[in-house]
Parts: sequence; structure tokens; C-alpha cells
Amino acid sequence: MSTFKAFRIHNNPAKDGKQVIEAGFEQLSINDLSAGEVVIKVSYSDINYKDALAATGKGRILRQYPLVSGIDLSGIVESSEDSRFKGGDKVLVCGAQLSEIYDGGYAEYARIKADSVVPLPEGISLRDAMALGTAGYTAAIAVQRMEDNGQIPERGPIVVTGATGGVGSIAINMLSGLGYEVLAFTGKPEQESYLKALGASKLLLRNEIDMSGKKPMEKAQWGGAVDNVGGETLAWLTRTVVPWGNIASIGLAGGVTLETTVMPFILRGVSLLGINSIEMPLSVRDRAWQRLASDLKPSQLSLIAPRTITFDDLPGAFDDYINGKVTGRTVVAINPE
Repeated sequence: MSTFKAFRIHNNPAKDGKQVIEAGFEQLSINDLSAGEVVIKVSYSDINYKDALAATGKGRILRQYPLVSGIDLSGIVESSEDSRFKGGDKVLVCGAQLSEIYDGGYAEYARIKADSVVPLPEGISLRDAMALGTAGYTAAIAVQRMEDNGQIPERGPIVVTGATGGVGSIAINMLSGLGYEVLAFTGKPEQESYLKALGASKLLLRNEIDMSGKKPMEKAQWGGAVDNVGGETLAWLTRTVVPWGNIASIGLAGGVTLETTVMPFILRGVSLLGINSIEMPLSVRDRAWQRLASDLKPSQLSLIAPRTITFDDLPGAFDDYINGKVTGRTVVAINPE
């Protein structure tokens, strides 16, 4: 190929001295992309909240400009300078600082560092890989770390906050499939049928819960939690998880401040597990993807990721993510199978 279509983000100076984020389609060549050993013909990507923040300028995601957006991709190897991959191999890339310091997946072709490329596991299609994407990968790492730290269904129900989002939806379905009772913490009671179809036994409605934190510890109720919110919600969870329960901390939409005490950690042995899906040992990453193709593969993936949009439709899809109007996952077909 000589040139190809890519969705690229620029940071341009404005007349008043402020910077203006501008994003749109451009024609690029392989040599315009970040350095890497593996060239991939991109089949699919997806939309994450992080992608919407970057494309709209609502969040400072990119660390340098210009960059091709899109933190995830799946596709077929076009060429490789690394012996681990050859032309025709089906692969995926999630996170890996794409659309932060490296060009990402919103392009017909991508050039990626070999250590960031994952062979597509058997049992997952290229589309399935992006129906899961960073959201599914992050949820899998959260479940994996909780289990490695002794989490078992017998300890009690798991609370999943941000339940209708990508990570939350997948975590509910995964945990339910592993035999856990799952409680969906949400501010969207109208999504009850969706959440119960994923495997939630009941909803915990955010506006019905007192999270004021008058005591350093409250009644222990939950076996553990997957938290996509942070802030006040995470602090409340630390006070209400049973002894030796685990809280996987993933998101911060509710704030970055954590106002709690050491008492739940010392007197109940509660563990707070930080989940970083980018800086991850290759062994942990590869194990997570193998499990995503087996015991952690969501049984309701078509319900979690019902939408596939064309590459041309991508620019018009971001505002609904910013405005909180999206439930589940969206796949972007770039060079579909």
C-alpha cells in the first residue's frame, strides 16, 4: 500500500494562546507511523471512554501530537521484523500506550512494537477480540488478581461498580460464570434487565446508599468488589467488604481522592488491588488472554458488544460516550473479515 486512511489527532495553537484539539481522517503512509517491528492490516478496533476523551479533547490522554487515535486493534500481520510473527498471523494489541505515545488502531494499517502484539488465541475471532478489547482484558486481570489473592465464591457476593460500562458489564458476566453471586452497583435502574441478563443477582442503586462514611468500618457485607468509579464509592467499599476480601481498583470517574482509614486493611485484612492494564508483565498479559478464550470468555458477549459501526461512522460516535449514553461495547469495522 502507498497510503491509507487513519483517524489522527492534532494539538494546534489557537489565536488566544490556548491549544485546540482537532481530529479527523487523513491519508498516511507506513513511514508516518511510530516505529515498530510488526505491520498489521487492521481488521477491527473499538471505542473506549479513553478514546472518546482523546478524540474530543475532553481529557489529556495523548502525551505527544499528532497521533493516530485508538487504544486497541485486531488484524492480520502484513510484515514482521520479529521472528515471533509472520505474514498472515492473526493478532491483537490492547493498551500498550497506543494513542498515548504511539500511533494507535484507528487506521487501515498499524506499525506496532513486537512486544505489544498478542497472537490471537484460539476460540476468539478478530471481532470478538475487539468486543472484549482493553475493557475485557482489564476485567480479566482484575478477576485474575483477586483469585490469585484468595478470592472465592464462598466469601460472599462481589459488587461491580460502573456496572453498565464495558469493564463492568464484562466483569459481571465473567464472575457470574465462575460461580460468584454478583451485585451490580449502578445509577441506571432502567438497565436492570440488561444487568440481570449478564448474571447480576440484583442491583445496588447508587442514590439509595449512604456513603457518607461516619464510621471507619461498617457492617461487612460484600465478599469483594470490582470498582470502576473510585472516590467516595471506593472508600465505602473499603468499609463494607468482609475480612480477607479483595477490591480491584480500576477507574476514577468518581474522583481521585480516597478518604478512608487503615482499619479495614489491618482489622479485616481487606486487600486493595490496583489494576494497570498497560504496564503488565508479558506472562500476566498472555495468561489473561488465554483465559479470555476459555474460562473467562463472556457467555453474553453479543449482548455486551451488540454494535458494530463502520470506520466512516467513527467520528460521530464519541459524544455519546462523553455524555454517558452508551451501555456496553462498540466495535469499529475497519477492514472486516
